[in-house]
Amino acid sequence: MGSEHAPAMDDLAGHASTPPATLESQLVEAARAGDRMAFGRLYDRFAPMIHGLLLARVPYAEVDDLVHDVFLQAIRRLGSLRRAESFGAWLAAIARNRARDHFRRRADTVDLPDDLVAAPEPDGQALEVLGAIKQLPEAYRDTLILRLVEGLTGPEIAERTGLTHGSVRVNLHRGMQMLRDALGGSAKP
Repeated sequence: MGSEHAPAMDDLAGHASTPPATLESQLVEAARAGDRMAFGRLYDRFAPMIHGLLLARVPYAEVDDLVHDVFLQAIRRLGSLRRAESFGAWLAAIARNRARDHFRRRADTVDLPDDLVAAPEPDGQALEVLGAIKQLPEAYRDTLILRLVEGLTGPEIAERTGLTHGSVRVNLHRGMQMLRDALGGSAKP
């Protein structure tokens, strides 16, 4: 599956001295060379971010399928990525475009069996908060979903989306203020 030119996964794993951006670039290059394990590691690393970006844009029940669609599109188009270190921002753009396309392609759906078990829906309060977040401007919505729902830290959000640390801090701060106002002052950081 891997290529003799791709770094061995053992060479990429567990090196505390390898900066995340460098590890990301190495994984991207290995995936480009055909290493499916490298792409799997990219999936593990970026799936929460993609889940959060999609959750902010499409109905909850559609998110998991769309996460997989985004990664399928990414693996097919990986050769078109110009800079490996831009993988996170590139992947986020694919997710945003896929969310927009989702509403255009609604007629292309297939009915699933009635006995199919689905992930549990969020409870009423979580749906209320999610609904309020979805009403915020995109920059605040994305960073809040990634922080509050997906559990990413500010530095992780910056690293994976390509935003600066300062922009993430400002977006989280202002977004939380707007969310508190939207929920009548009841939102807690």
